[in-house]
Amino acid sequence: MIRERALKIVLVLVGLIFVALAHPMVVLSQDEALQMMLSVYVTLGIFLLLAARNPSASRSVIAFAAWSSIVHAVLMSVQAYYDVAQRVHFLIGDLALVIIGVALIALAPAKLKAADA
Repeated sequence: MIRERALKIVLVLVGLIFVALAHPMVVLSQDEALQMMLSVYVTLGIFLLLAARNPSASRSVIAFAAWSSIVHAVLMSVQAYYDVAQRVHFLIGDLALVIIGVALIALAPAKLKAADA
């Protein structure tokens, strides 16, 4: 019960953070690639907020959010290695995305057994 409540809190917090990226997505009119990436995160944030209602029914959305955050962090680490000017920016983003990914994986709802479904 505590784990499910913690998962719901994490889903709402991460969902709100991702939805909040709508502001820079609209304001940053110069970088089209960044706008496209942020649009995916805003959409994912909406689905995470919806998943908070019933996390067990949204296992795939939670798994996607977790693993895509970790993969994004790995790619940003590679970029930080090559782009010294943006290294701090990338590494801070890495830390945030790894925390999000690990928290979602650690709190993810258990897979339902065939008898429970």
